[in-house]
Amino acid sequence: MAKLLIKGGTVVNADRMFEADVYCQGGKIEKVGKELTDLPHDIRVVDATGRYVIPGGIDSHTHMQLPFMGTVAVDDFYTGTRAALAGGTTMIMDFVLGPKNESLLQAFDRWKGWADEKVCCDYSFHVGVTWWSPQVQEEMGILCKDKGVNSFKMFMAYRDVFMLRDNELLASFERCKQLGAVAQVHAENGDVIAERSKDMIEMGITGPEGHEMCRPEEVEAEATNRAVVLAKQVNCPLYVVHVMSKSAADVIVSARDKGWVVYGEPIAASLGTDGSNYWNKCWRHAAGHVMGPPLRPDPSTPRYLMNLLASGGLQVTGTDNCTFNGNQKALGKDDFRKIPNGVNGVEDRMSVVWEKGVHAGVLDPCKFVAVTSTNAAKIFNIYPQKGAIAVGSDADIVIWNGNATRTISKETHHQAVDFNIFEGMECHGVPEVVISRGHVVVDHGEVNVVRGSGQYIACPVFPNHVYNRIHQRDKVCQPQKVEREPYTGPVVVIPKK
Repeated sequence: MAKLLIKGGTVVNADRMFEADVYCQGGKIEKVGKELTDLPHDIRVVDATGRYVIPGGIDSHTHMQLPFMGTVAVDDFYTGTRAALAGGTTMIMDFVLGPKNESLLQAFDRWKGWADEKVCCDYSFHVGVTWWSPQVQEEMGILCKDKGVNSFKMFMAYRDVFMLRDNELLASFERCKQLGAVAQVHAENGDVIAERSKDMIEMGITGPEGHEMCRPEEVEAEATNRAVVLAKQVNCPLYVVHVMSKSAADVIVSARDKGWVVYGEPIAASLGTDGSNYWNKCWRHAAGHVMGPPLRPDPSTPRYLMNLLASGGLQVTGTDNCTFNGNQKALGKDDFRKIPNGVNGVEDRMSVVWEKGVHAGVLDPCKFVAVTSTNAAKIFNIYPQKGAIAVGSDADIVIWNGNATRTISKETHHQAVDFNIFEGMECHGVPEVVISRGHVVVDHGEVNVVRGSGQYIACPVFPNHVYNRIHQRDKVCQPQKVEREPYTGPVVVIPKK
């Protein structure tokens, strides 16, 4: 049984910072305080003097070994979670995305089989609803009741592959509400994209720049607004994944200002780089940034999204980590529509958010912890098991040096992919020691993980952080009938045809 004492550091939780030692045993945090006593003698001591002691990061959005667009993402559940740990993330939330007409339960079992033998850190699953039927509706209930799933993702893009129509979205949102689950959306207008991408090809625009031009940010904003409105009609909480543009973010902020239960998730890519890369003269470089929704060419977008994280307009940072090598991206060398969509981020998210957020003076360390760990744990109902340095919480801990720097590069990262969208970026903020379930798995750059050691974390339904307001609105915001005397006057007669 691992026994570990973290000594001399500054504990940072989402609500406060304080100097304390942290004692861990059996994979849990047992004591937090100054001058801890009654500790066993056979313990390992980690010196955290001058460092922050923070909850391990939670990446709310990954796609490890995803079969997509004719190929398979190169970072699997081993290399992907190993890289996550190297960067200070101790839990990932991946997506089960089966094809249309496949049983959600069969897809879940397949993904879990892939993950269990490989994961180096803890994980959970969101499940994609890529088609709609009574069977899907029934299986959503089974996933919530028996499989530890409390979130479902619906696509408004990828027409004829994953995309749902508005009536199906409305039905899926209503089902999520019944089950106490969080509804997620990939918000882009799939019809516009399908038609505009044809136009681009007809104009001879076959390169990666066409990918952004056929799906400009107003296409993301329109779908975001439509999803927000549809969810509101059935009082369903909504979580918008990979917020990539200022205009889509504004929709979320506006809805929240009205009191609607909506959450927004920018990702490492949208916070750390921009869409000008699609016009790079090097095709490989440009294609390496292709993802959906695309990065935005407006260079002020990353700072705008970071400011909204600081103000609370946006809440969580994920990565949408879905990596493809150059020879896979080359499937679209003559047609941008065939470039597999996806970028890296699972290893670099924490450092990128610290550099662009805390080091830049936009976030404080407590807000950093909130947007990289605690808020996700609360929304998906695993707090305070995750997302906190507290007695009884899992011993997923990072000793964070906010002043140290590292330069991001594909030559030194731990991911399997042969490209890095943050190439050459110098980041302040380095995870010197990473602890997963009480075991030191990263020690000053040395990664020592065990394949298959991660555990599946069940996410219970009806998270209080999300559903307290939903339940109250069900009580007080119901439509009310107006009692009035019946109308007794004349009624026009419409002739029969």
